[in-house]
Amino acid sequence: MNKKILITVFYGIFLILFGDAVSADQRTYLPNLNYSEQHKPVLAENGMVVSQDIYASDVGRDILKKGGNAIDAAVATGFALAVTHPQAGNIGGGGFMLVYLAKEHRTIAIDYRETAPKAAFRDMLLGDDGNYDEDIAWYSGKSTGVPGTVMGLLQAHSKYGKLPREVILAPAIALASNGFSMTPALYDSLAGAKDRLKKDAATRRFFFKSDGSLYFPGQLFRQPELSKTLQSISDYGTDGFYKGQVAEQLITAVSENGGLMTQADLDDYQVVERAPVMGAYKSYTVVSMPPPSSGGVHIIQMMNILSGYDLKSMGHNSADYLHVLTESMRRAYADRSEYLGDPDFVDVPVKTLISMAYANGLRDSIEMEQASTSEGVRPGVLFPESPETTHFSVMDSEGNAVSNTYTLNFTFGNGKSVAGAGFLMNNEMDDFSAKPGTPNGYGLVGNEANAVAPKKRPLSSMTPVIVIKDGRAFMVSGSPGGSTIINVTMQVVMNVLEFGMNPAQATAMPRIHHQWLPDSVFHEPGLSIDTLRLLEAKGQPVVDRSFWGGAATLGITQTIVRGEDGVFQGAADPRGHGSKASGY
Repeated sequence: MNKKILITVFYGIFLILFGDAVSADQRTYLPNLNYSEQHKPVLAENGMVVSQDIYASDVGRDILKKGGNAIDAAVATGFALAVTHPQAGNIGGGGFMLVYLAKEHRTIAIDYRETAPKAAFRDMLLGDDGNYDEDIAWYSGKSTGVPGTVMGLLQAHSKYGKLPREVILAPAIALASNGFSMTPALYDSLAGAKDRLKKDAATRRFFFKSDGSLYFPGQLFRQPELSKTLQSISDYGTDGFYKGQVAEQLITAVSENGGLMTQADLDDYQVVERAPVMGAYKSYTVVSMPPPSSGGVHIIQMMNILSGYDLKSMGHNSADYLHVLTESMRRAYADRSEYLGDPDFVDVPVKTLISMAYANGLRDSIEMEQASTSEGVRPGVLFPESPETTHFSVMDSEGNAVSNTYTLNFTFGNGKSVAGAGFLMNNEMDDFSAKPGTPNGYGLVGNEANAVAPKKRPLSSMTPVIVIKDGRAFMVSGSPGGSTIINVTMQVVMNVLEFGMNPAQATAMPRIHHQWLPDSVFHEPGLSIDTLRLLEAKGQPVVDRSFWGGAATLGITQTIVRGEDGVFQGAADPRGHGSKASGY
């Protein structure tokens, strides 16, 4: 019997045996946990929400039913994920949101990425020996950047939403206060991280029983302190988080763990609305996040390279197709290491990197029968002129769309929580290049453009995507997965745009990943042995994904496609067994 079946069986047993199961008055917020059904593709006529958590997806759907638009539903989903998917959903981290406004035919890129505290300095994540120190960069208070999620979600809602703030926050507050039935997905995450999480007193109190044991699937899990914080946000908006008691609790927690954050950092934090990056692929317009995300630049760069090949004649996931995918990835990630950073601090050559002329030159350097080596591929010579995350996608009947990716960086961030406030701290400072040329926690190499500096935003790989066709939002997608996000998202988009797959098919296909360094083509199970042998014959360094970090899969995409008939097709990635598409 496999793991998922065992968990589902245990869920049923515990639901029957334990007295703290869900009460009738709470079921308004608690969907039927039918895990055999949740990954089936969903069709809907009025709107769709796809997220990495079954509760959050239904929260977003219900906001659409109440007359909210895609932005309302996205913000409600984001706050709900902070309760039910705390390994990545958060109010203590940050992220990126793409908003497509149908009436204006306009896409806005909302950057609510964390910033370095004012007291941050270039070598702050190095040890006494002058080398990158994992304990500092991953687990200390110095790893925590100034959080942006609350301000980002609230600004999106106040500018582009329709329903009152208290309506948007109410489901998340209820889930935290009344509790929800522990899911197998959250149980798995807590079980995998329990030794690290129990080291912090506040985290241990928030997520484990008084005797230190786990809540089993089906048992009621409450978070009263988080509920109080969410209520403060509902009542007072951003001031309910960035000022007053919650702010004091956050600063105390960061300081007690050796961090540098002050009230002045919270007072000065700002969300930035940026112009998205845009590229053309056949009859489609691909829209994504600009820097400090590296995702948008490089997904367009790679699709530009691929547009010069007859991919259909190669065949989906054939050796030739995977070869040109790999070579595109190798070149894009090499450029990422050199040129990408916070555009408010460094000059990022976006126009050149996403230009077709630059892509043509990179394509010319690819040989079909012989793989390049990462040692031989350096960041391009430019013409004159960036673990654990979670993504959700939303579309509504008016044609609006939201693609949102946000994170704490590692699963459960740095593992430390804000006592009294009920939420985890991020460890996003590790996304800076602590020591240029040295890999970070995801093996990514960076340079001076992404060095630590006060008030700077670290480079990210988060890649929310919206695809426009014939003047309307056609597809929304994105994924968690640290350094793999860009490649994972691109493959799902290509599966739909180039190979005509529906979102469920596009999601289910095996994926590959190459990030320049290490020089390895990681792949999921499901690719033909013959295909892998042909890739090896070309010189590609093929590695089974399960040998890298222990995980056999790449990414957990959440995708919606709206057909010409106006029907929404939603696909939750079965790689994340808590994911769900919810529409009506």
